[in-house]
Amino acid sequence: MRVYILQRLLSIIPVMLVVAIVVFFLIHLTPGDPASIILGPDALPEDIKALRTELGLDLPLYQQFFSWFSGIFVGDLGDSLYLDMPVLTAFTSHLGPTLSLAILAQIISIVIAIPFGIIAATKRGTAVDQFFMVFALLGISIPSFLLGLLLILLFAVELHWLPAAGYQPLSAGLWNHLKFLIMPAVTLGAIQAALIARMTRSSMLDILSMNYIKTAHAKGLKERVIIYKHAFRNALIPILTVVGQAFGTLVAGAVVTEAVFNIPGIGQLIVNAIQRRDYVLIQGTVLLIAGTYVFINLIVDLLYGVVDPRVRLNKK
Repeated sequence: MRVYILQRLLSIIPVMLVVAIVVFFLIHLTPGDPASIILGPDALPEDIKALRTELGLDLPLYQQFFSWFSGIFVGDLGDSLYLDMPVLTAFTSHLGPTLSLAILAQIISIVIAIPFGIIAATKRGTAVDQFFMVFALLGISIPSFLLGLLLILLFAVELHWLPAAGYQPLSAGLWNHLKFLIMPAVTLGAIQAALIARMTRSSMLDILSMNYIKTAHAKGLKERVIIYKHAFRNALIPILTVVGQAFGTLVAGAVVTEAVFNIPGIGQLIVNAIQRRDYVLIQGTVLLIAGTYVFINLIVDLLYGVVDPRVRLNKK
């Protein structure tokens, strides 16, 4: 297991290298000049040229890349061109809202999706199954920004139950924190709930058709014991895969939802950085998000061994 973990950690290096190269050169090939944006439209050409020299933007791209990438190995992702602070500091200062949103959205999606998927599998072909699958199809089909706007219209504008937008940290109180996150969490969690529900149903159907499940029925075991102790546990590996990928997607893909609900998270940080052509901040943020996504997948792989001992034996 230790060798497996070490191999997975080493495999992160080439992934991060590819991400760094692609992101760096794509950003620098897009139109726009950070120096012009920082100084404003009335800046003189010589001032813009001087600032470009100061920021190192006049160097060849390969020199800029190696200068930036070499700092990664010592934990230096550079300084934001616009915010005048280290990229890591800017990232961590915006990470809290995104993590809170992603965790709450993940909890909502799991609480809704797994029971729905199990019930749909046990009621295969019935009206109950069809209802849950229609729900899953709607969850996948409705764009997150549209669902967010509909929730704002209903719960904020019409019913006045929840605030339309904004964010309060956990230090302001648990309810004050949650009431600003409920609608965006439902917006994000609905799509993931649909995917997890479909995977749960599919995985449970495969397990329920196994011979040992039929044997358990023949022995007279209670239906609840068969479903939750024997079938669900053996169906967990593909479900864990989807849940892990979903959480990585929630952390990395909350840009639109954070913009709709004006949440000062990583999504808002990236959008602002793109608008300002803050190359260093974009590069560092995307690299950190990619690293987070890979790390989450590693945790999911390790959980396989906890859920199914056969996986642990195969890794040895």
